[in-house]
Amino acid sequence: MGARVGTGPLLRATGIVKAFSNLVALDSVSLDVNPGEIVAVPGHNGSGKSTLVKVLAGVYARDEGEVELADEVELHFIHQDLALIGELSAAENLALVKDEGAGAAAPLRAASERARTIELISRFGAPFDVDRPVRELSPAQRAVVAICRALDGWDHPSNVIVLDESTESLHRNEVEVLFDAVRRLASDGAGVVFVSHRLDEVLNLADRAIVLRDGQTVADERIDELDHARLVELITGAAAHATTDPSGARALDSEADAVLIVRGLRGSTVEHLDFDVRRGEIVGVAGVLGSGREAVPSLVFGAEDAAADRVVVSGRDYQHRSPRASLRRGITFVPSDRARLGSVAEFTARENTTLPQLRTLTGRFGAISVGRERAEAGRLMSEFGVRPPRTEQRLSQFSGGNQQKIVMARALRDDPDILLLDEPTQGVDIGAKAAIYASVDAAAARGTAVVVASSDAKELLRLCDRVIVMRDGHHAVTLSGADLTEHRLVAEGYGLA
Repeated sequence: MGARVGTGPLLRATGIVKAFSNLVALDSVSLDVNPGEIVAVPGHNGSGKSTLVKVLAGVYARDEGEVELADEVELHFIHQDLALIGELSAAENLALVKDEGAGAAAPLRAASERARTIELISRFGAPFDVDRPVRELSPAQRAVVAICRALDGWDHPSNVIVLDESTESLHRNEVEVLFDAVRRLASDGAGVVFVSHRLDEVLNLADRAIVLRDGQTVADERIDELDHARLVELITGAAAHATTDPSGARALDSEADAVLIVRGLRGSTVEHLDFDVRRGEIVGVAGVLGSGREAVPSLVFGAEDAAADRVVVSGRDYQHRSPRASLRRGITFVPSDRARLGSVAEFTARENTTLPQLRTLTGRFGAISVGRERAEAGRLMSEFGVRPPRTEQRLSQFSGGNQQKIVMARALRDDPDILLLDEPTQGVDIGAKAAIYASVDAAAARGTAVVVASSDAKELLRLCDRVIVMRDGHHAVTLSGADLTEHRLVAEGYGLA
C-alpha cells in the first residue's frame, strides 16, 4: 500500500518484557516498521496492545528488551482521546506544543502558525476553517488536527507515527478520511503503527499485521495472506469450530422468575437494549470497546443518566433509578474503575468493606460500633481470602487482586437480588480471578441474578449461562449452549460472524 523507501526499519522493538507485580503484560514482544509501511497491531482487550504503546512512548519503563530508532527518526503518537483542547482552534492546538513564549514577535508567529496549519491540513483532503474551536469540528476533522500536530515540525519525512485506537470516536464514513491521511503519510516515506481491535480496518489499511495475544506475539504476517477468519483465530487462539462448556455445569431452574426485566434501555453508548435475567442466572454482556457493553451495568444501576421504556426489579416497576434507590432495592454494582468509583484508597479495609451498611453496625445511640464493624470486615475478608486479613490496613496497601476481593465482599455482603459487574477481574492475578469467579458462582447458587460486562471472552465463557453481544449500541445476538464459543463471541463482536 505505502511506497517503500530505503532499506532498514525505522523502528525496531525487540524482546520487550513488561510485568506489573505477578502479571506479565508483555512477554518478549517484537515489532518493526519499515519506511512507507503501515503495520497493524490487532489484538483483543488485554492482549498487551496498550502496554506496548506506553512502552514505546516511554510512559512505562520496559523490564527487558530494546527499542531502536533509525538515525534522525522521531516517534510520534496519536492516542484515542486525541488530547486536543476543545476551546482552542486547530492553529492554537498546533502552536501549544512549541512553547515559544510571548513577546513582540508573538503576532508574527501566530500568523506563521496559522499558515502552517492550513498547509498541513490541505495535505489531507478538503481543508476546513483552522480558526474554529476544535470542539466544533467533526470527529474526523479533529483526528486530522491531531495528525497535523504530530507532523508539525517534522525534520525527516521518514518518521514513525503510532495511532492508538484513533478511529474509536469516528463514524464509518469519517474513518476513510483518516485513512486517506495515513496513506499519504506512508506514501511520503513515514512508518505507521496502527493499533486497533477493529479487524475490518486492519485489513483495509495495513500492509502487515503483528498480532498480540496474552502479551505475546503470535503472528507477523502480510495482510494479503490474512482474512477475517484467520485474524479472529489468531486473536483468540481458537479455531472457528472449537466449542466450550462454560458454566453449563450449573443447573438452572427453567421456571425461575425474571428478577430483572429491561426494555428499551438507552444512554451514553447504548441505543436500545432489551434483556431479562432470571433468579440464579449469570448473563454476560460482550462487545468491543464503544459497542455499549461497558455502559450496561452502570445504566441499570443508575450511576449514569439513562432512559428506558420499562425496568422491572423483582416484579415491581423501577422508574427513578439512582445508586441509592438501587441499593434499597437489592441491586449492587461493582464498577471497572475500583480506584475511582468502587472504593476509597485511603480508607481501611474495614471501612471499605462496611461503607454501605453502616446503619446496621451502629450502637444504641446511633454511633458506629467499630468492634462490630471490625468483626464483620474480618469475617468477609476471611471468606473472600483477602491476604493479609488486616482490617485496619489502608486499601491502597493491598494488592490489586485483594482490593477487588474487598470490593466484591462489600457488594455481596447482604446477598443482593441483583449483582451488576463491569470488568470484575480487570488487573488482578490468576489466583484472585479464581476467588472472584468462585464468589460469583456462589452468589448465583444462592439465587442472585448476575449481569457481567466484560472484554475478556474467556471470562464470559467461564462464568455465564448466556451472553448478550453488543454492537454499535444495539443488541446484536445472544449466545448460549453450543453457540457460546470464544471464536463466535469475538466474531459477533466485530460483526464478522
